[in-house]
Amino acid sequence: MSSNLQNPIFADETKAREWLEARVWPEGPTCPHCGSADQDKIKALQGKAHRAGLYQCAECREQFTVTVKTVFERSKIPLTKWLAALFLMTASKKGISAHQVHRMLGVSYKSTWFMMHRLREAMRTGGLEPLGGKGKVVEADETYFGKAETLHVSPQRKGRPYTKKGHFMNNRPILALIERGGSVRSFHVAVADQTTVCGIVRENVAHESDVHTDESKLYNRNMMDVRRHKRVKHTAGEYVRGDVTTNTVESYFSIFKRGMRGTYQHCAEKHLHRYLAEFDFRHNNRIALGVNDTMRAENLAQGIVGKRLTRRRPDQARI
Repeated sequence: MSSNLQNPIFADETKAREWLEARVWPEGPTCPHCGSADQDKIKALQGKAHRAGLYQCAECREQFTVTVKTVFERSKIPLTKWLAALFLMTASKKGISAHQVHRMLGVSYKSTWFMMHRLREAMRTGGLEPLGGKGKVVEADETYFGKAETLHVSPQRKGRPYTKKGHFMNNRPILALIERGGSVRSFHVAVADQTTVCGIVRENVAHESDVHTDESKLYNRNMMDVRRHKRVKHTAGEYVRGDVTTNTVESYFSIFKRGMRGTYQHCAEKHLHRYLAEFDFRHNNRIALGVNDTMRAENLAQGIVGKRLTRRRPDQARI
C-alpha cells in the first residue's frame, strides 16, 4: 500500500478528479439531477469563472461535478485525501482505524471518522440476486459481538432477565450467510430467533440451494424454504462430515472479530451494520475472486453514487 500512496491521484486534485470521473462515468459524464447521459447535451464549463470539473446539462439546465449526489458531496476535504482513505480502507484486510488514517493523512480525527463512515456506506449493497442456486452450498451461522444497548428479553421468560451467562445475556446478534467460494451477506438483528433467522435466509438464499448450519434450532428447513438442510454437531466435536461444514462462515466471523477487537476496539450498536458492510465488501472483493487492491478500490469508487450521508439534515441519511 505504501507504494500505492505514491500515485499522483493522492497529491494532484486534477488527477484525483479525472481518476474518479473515469470510474463513476466510464461512458462519459452523466447528469446526477435528471440522469441524462447524452454527451451532446452535457457541456464542460471552462474559464476562470468556473471551477475545474464543472459540467452543465442542457436537459435540466443544472450544473454538477462528479461528486454531486455521492458520499463526497459538499465535502471541504480535498479529493486527494478522500481517495487515499478509500485505498487504505480497501487494502486493509482487518480494517484500519480512524486514528491511523488521521495520522497518515493529516486530517482531523473527527473529519476522518466521518469520512470512513461515508465510505462504509458506499460499501453497502442492496437489491442483489439470491445467494447460492442449484448445486451450490450456502453456509449460515450466527454469532454475538458486543453488548446491545437495549436489553432484549425472550417472551418465554415473561419479562424476566436472562440468568444464563454467555451469548444470551445482552449481546448483539449477527447472522451471516456465505456462498461457498462466493459472496457473504451479514446482518445485525435485534433478536436472533427462529422466525427472524429463517426469514432472512428465505429472502437471501435461492430455494434450490443446500444450506449447511450447526445444530442450532434457529434453522428450520421448511421455514427457510431451501432444497436441502444439513447440519454438523459441534457439541459432539463434529466440525466436518464429508462436505458438510460451517468452517467458511466461521472463518469470516474470525476475521470480523479480530478486526473489531484489534483495530476498531469500540463500535456503537447504531453503526454496527456499516462495519459489517465493510467486512462484507472486502470479502466479496478478495484476491481469491481475482480482485486485487487496485480493483477493489475501483469497485468502491463505483459504489459512492446515491449514498450521501449528512450530520444535520433530516431528509438525508445521517451518521
